[in-house]
Amino acid sequence: MSEGNERLYADRDTGMRFINARAMVDHYLERYGRSVGRPMPRIDSSGRADIRHGSALVSIMVLEDHGVLVIHAPVGNIPEGSREELYCELLEASYLSTSDAAFAIDAASKRIVVRALRRLSGLDYEELEDLIDTVGTVADDWDERFRDRR
Repeated sequence: MSEGNERLYADRDTGMRFINARAMVDHYLERYGRSVGRPMPRIDSSGRADIRHGSALVSIMVLEDHGVLVIHAPVGNIPEGSREELYCELLEASYLSTSDAAFAIDAASKRIVVRALRRLSGLDYEELEDLIDTVGTVADDWDERFRDRR
């Protein structure tokens, strides 16, 4: 990016500035870890960190080139055969019970995921905390529902 067009990553509450989005998200993850009483991983070289939230494995992905934060967790496999009933159920749940998250299909892995995304610029700690908790809580609930269907 040319000078003057660089993205600014700063915490609105503290005014702390970060050299890039990964540093900002790492700082927020460290803070999140303190709030839940366990250490959190740092964002790796691919822009990802995975954390446990109940039974769910929540992935936090910093897509800095796209200016986006993606938080997602798998909840089950896409079933073989008729999928219309499942898709209707997931769409309805996305509308009524997932807050800032939504269900999606990961065609490459043939998995159902719950995900949330947000622009990286202007992200504050409380938003990251809320998105992790939302995705984690929904995924923790729904992965158990899919296990029970087998």
